[in-house]
Amino acid sequence: MGKTIDLKAADGHTLSAYVAGPEGATKGIVVIQEIFGVNHHMRDMADRFAAAGYAVVAPALFDRAERGVELGYTPDDIAKGREYRMKLTDAQVMADVEAAAAHLAGKKLGIVGYCFGGTVAWWGATRSKSFTAACGWYGGGIAGTKDERPTCPVELHFGEKDASIPMTDVEAIRAAQPKVESFVYPGAGHGFGCDERGSFSKPDYELAQQRTLAFFAKHLG
Repeated sequence: MGKTIDLKAADGHTLSAYVAGPEGATKGIVVIQEIFGVNHHMRDMADRFAAAGYAVVAPALFDRAERGVELGYTPDDIAKGREYRMKLTDAQVMADVEAAAAHLAGKKLGIVGYCFGGTVAWWGATRSKSFTAACGWYGGGIAGTKDERPTCPVELHFGEKDASIPMTDVEAIRAAQPKVESFVYPGAGHGFGCDERGSFSKPDYELAQQRTLAFFAKHLG
């Protein structure tokens, strides 16, 4: 189990973050939320990486719009999450990501994100120099920024039946980024890695998580 702390971004904004992991860890992971805030699922995912030996920080990116956002997965929650997302600029998002990375200064760092966070994890590879490896799960905005140049290894995960990320987007990403390893999970939908959603697929989550942990073990040591 972790705890919540405050971080300060370069522009002076103070945001909360969930932190977990062993004292003295030499490697770290920044975990980036979905559009539902740093809710129970995101804290749980952070704890899973912490259990694997990483120092983990999950920054509350929605604090710039409203502090303490923790949403569920109803249509109303999805609409609210999208509203919060639209109140943030990409530059603000990255400033908060950098604040999380700075908290783990001195460690070899990875970044992983889900949904909205999957896109942000991609930006962690293309718009930041703080990370040695980046992993994105079902990031809907990756296709729109597919031509950006990553500065570290990237691994991506997509569900074949994701209603918000068509396979044409995945193929476009693969064409633009042939060095990026992109996995597609047959029959899986959006959010297949969240065990609190109806779209959860345990076998696909387990395989994607296994690949993610192996990817970070390879690149972070």
